[in-house]
Order: sequence, then structure tokens, then C-alpha cells
Amino acid sequence: MHKVDPLAKLATFDETWVPKVVAELNGQYVKVAHFEGSYVWHSHAQEDELFYLLAGKLDIELRDQTISLDPGEFFVVPHGVEHRPVAHGRAQCLLFEPAATRNTGGADHEYTIEADDLERI
Repeated sequence: MHKVDPLAKLATFDETWVPKVVAELNGQYVKVAHFEGSYVWHSHAQEDELFYLLAGKLDIELRDQTISLDPGEFFVVPHGVEHRPVAHGRAQCLLFEPAATRNTGGADHEYTIEADDLERI
């Protein structure tokens, strides 16, 4: 058992849109990621996804609205809801989602990483 400093973990890599697993609990992964620019539109058929913004500015675009996050705020995207994260500048985020969640949901994209291929740091 050990404590985790998400910002210290983020300082160990620079890639954007490549989440890294920093913890697991109850079948969920806790991930950290750097975001910059726009991600791909996607949805998760059965998994909810929590975005907790640590630093920067992040919008979660939904087809009918945009949720703007400042550091210290989070938003849960319910399963089945199409969404696209958009970072204004560079943003750092903590993510919670079921361990089997594919990062781009049903969309195939250059950003796609299968859940089993996620790096643990």
C-alpha cells in the first residue's frame, strides 16, 4: 500500500492522450493523462467515465452541450453518451473508469489503446 501523487506521476511522461494507470479499485482503473487539443468523438456502451481536472482548462463536449471544467472540478459522462474532451492548451486529468474500458469506446482511431495495453506507472 502506498499513497499516489497524481501530479508527480504526470511529471514522469509527456505524451498526450495516452492515459497511464496509477491505481486500481473495485474493478476500476484510476488513470492520469495529459490532454492537448481535441480528442475523438466516442461513447462507451456500458461504462461511465469520470474526468477530474487537475490542471489546465478542459471542455467535455456533448452533442447538445459543453461542460467546462476548471482545476478541482469533475464530470461523469454516463455510458452511452457520445462525448469529446477538448483541452485549451495543455491539461492534466485524473480518470476513473472500469478496467476493461477501451479509451475510444466503439471508435477506432489513432488514439485507441486497448485496456490490456495500458501502461502502469
